[in-house]
Amino acid sequence: MRTYFQLAAAGFHRYSTYRMAIAAGVVTQSVFGFIRVGVLFAAIASAGGELAGYDRQQASTYVWLGQALLAPIAIFGWTELADRIKTGDIAVDLARPVDVQLSWWAADLGRAGFQLLTRGLAPLLIGAVTVGLALPGSWTAYPLGLLSVLLAVSLSFVVRFGVNLIAFWSLDIRGFIGLYLVVVAPFSGLYVPIHLFPDWLRTVAYATPFPSLLQFPVDVLGGRVLGWEAVQVVAMQAGWLVLLVAVTRVAMHRAARRLVVQGG
Repeated sequence: MRTYFQLAAAGFHRYSTYRMAIAAGVVTQSVFGFIRVGVLFAAIASAGGELAGYDRQQASTYVWLGQALLAPIAIFGWTELADRIKTGDIAVDLARPVDVQLSWWAADLGRAGFQLLTRGLAPLLIGAVTVGLALPGSWTAYPLGLLSVLLAVSLSFVVRFGVNLIAFWSLDIRGFIGLYLVVVAPFSGLYVPIHLFPDWLRTVAYATPFPSLLQFPVDVLGGRVLGWEAVQVVAMQAGWLVLLVAVTRVAMHRAARRLVVQGG
């Protein structure tokens, strides 16, 4: 376990060196936060002051929590593993005395921890000061919310790891990355809350792991779901994580067996 803690610390330190990128990210996420708030406020005003259970304050909470979690959860494309597969460097990773998936996972948790403290808290504070946030109705939202965020970060990594494994069978995964982004962005609740979807589309979204990446942690942290309902949401995230870890472990095992690099 010490090795994985060190890898997590290295992931944290690696991203702490990009100070200008952090500042630019905070500005960008804040600007887009104001845009999203304006769009949702206009929709709520047109609906008579409430839309799918969201009033202005709850909509602001949804937006700013989403902006705060966007960088830590990192739902967008990631190709580091695929690049190492393409160049053959993955053979070095497989020869190391650590598990490939767990080592990348530990480093990603370190990255997420740093992103949460910087690009997460800063936009949230800006939104709280300028627009305002609705506090949850129970203190249990905070510990369950932190657990939900940890599961979301882990689930995001496992999904991205699985997409990168396609590089073992395909020379170019850019098309798969593009398809992943097209699906994950709306179904994670990035653009608008999934609760605003038509019934049939909401059912389709809930049949995927993507709401567990952003919509569910926002719901738990923001207090939209409380008590037993929040526990069920967290349990659903954990179930998806267990399932996808199992799938990616099988895929990694089969990929390692078919790996051929120059020299044997």
